[in-house]
Amino acid sequence: MRRRRWFPVLVAVAVLAGCGSSDSTVSKTPEATVAPAQTAPPAPAPTVASGPSPTPAPPDPCAIDLAAPEIAKAVSELPRDPRSGQPWSPEPLAGNYSECAQLSAIVITANTNMANPNTRAVLFHLGKVIPEGVPDTYGFNGIDDAATTGDTVALMYLNDTSGLKSVVRFRWNGNGVELVGNTG
Repeated sequence: MRRRRWFPVLVAVAVLAGCGSSDSTVSKTPEATVAPAQTAPPAPAPTVASGPSPTPAPPDPCAIDLAAPEIAKAVSELPRDPRSGQPWSPEPLAGNYSECAQLSAIVITANTNMANPNTRAVLFHLGKVIPEGVPDTYGFNGIDDAATTGDTVALMYLNDTSGLKSVVRFRWNGNGVELVGNTG
């Protein structure tokens, strides 16, 4: 009978020995998945409080301005071109118009389709047209910047074909415009 007492013990040992680590309850249970660590979204960059947007600087009233409304007004009041009978174009060919200059000028053409329209200069004192007392300014087609100063305007005629250049200077004398001289 001795055999019988050990038999249940041997069976139990055999069963336990047959259970490997792969048969354990833990190994048959699916492994828990670990979620990747959650990262917080990046913090927004700090905003720097800025003052109001800078306002652009006002235009310089002393700068040359060939689109000044005073030019269009002055041109509209001129008598028509004597040769074509047409009004003058308010878009200057050349000029140095400035509100601050003692004397400035624009050069305009007759508003015509002629091959060689008449040209003329219009003179201004401190941005206002000089309506009377101005020597004849017909025929000029440019301004000689090298000979022009704050109180003197050098009007120029340049013939593109022959290269002939003639310059006539006008000066503000404190009371009006005077012819200073011409060079050729």
